[in-house]
Amino acid sequence: MMNTMGIATRIKPVTKSLGELQVRRSLPDKRRQRVGPFIFFDHMGPAKFLPGTGVNVRAHPHIGLATITYLFEGEILHRDSLGHMQPIRAGEVNWMTAGRGIVHSEKVTDEILASGQKLHGIQAWVALPSEYEEIEARFEHYTAADIPALSLPGATVSVIIGEAYGATSPVRTESETLYVELRLDAGATVPVPKSEELAVYVISGNIAIEDEPSAASELVILDDNFTGSITATTNAHVLLLGGAKLEGDRFVWWNFVSSSRERIEQAKRDWNEGRFGRVPGETDYVALPRK
Repeated sequence: MMNTMGIATRIKPVTKSLGELQVRRSLPDKRRQRVGPFIFFDHMGPAKFLPGTGVNVRAHPHIGLATITYLFEGEILHRDSLGHMQPIRAGEVNWMTAGRGIVHSEKVTDEILASGQKLHGIQAWVALPSEYEEIEARFEHYTAADIPALSLPGATVSVIIGEAYGATSPVRTESETLYVELRLDAGATVPVPKSEELAVYVISGNIAIEDEPSAASELVILDDNFTGSITATTNAHVLLLGGAKLEGDRFVWWNFVSSSRERIEQAKRDWNEGRFGRVPGETDYVALPRK
């Protein structure tokens, strides 16, 4: 039965440690694997790294998905097996389509390592439609100036991916995807853009969704094709994420996503046997988990 208030599910994230960085993971969850194409959602920080410490995610593989990195503060250095080396900073987007396979690392520059930094952002994955799971890998970087920004009464909006509030993001996707950042003044009310599936993630502050309260670090999944609004009961920072439903099941194991169990088994063998590419100039990598 549909929730009459428009809320289908509420998810409290679980805390995971990624080396020196703790993240709060909302997707996948036992109650809901994905929202639109979003199948993985990590909230990183806010964290303060002292000089000599920093993000150090060694080279690791992906298939069948695209990663989206979006920062509110700080900097991460992306390197991949296609030869890209690209720092990402606040307000920018790194989109990496794994397709049939890619390897990447996420670290910091020597300068950031020496000085330390504050880091805060989101790492998300979207599952690819089955007909695109084996496409060629690609990587694209978008500057903050590339991402449409607009003002609504009591709110500033960044349309990271998709179309909303009369603006269209240039980020290229394989399926209908919506990803929007809202910074709301206390008392502001904004309509929720139309999307077949949509969730609201509260980064900070408190909001109400059609009079139903929600607080920081809660992922609120709305009923399909929800129409309504969000009201900030305090100053609030919010993300909207979703899009069109993907057909069929998706299997997730480690960093692999596929509509085929056998394809994931093949990816395991390929990583163990060195058939993925390598990140140029890097020799350290993450071994396949024994599970």
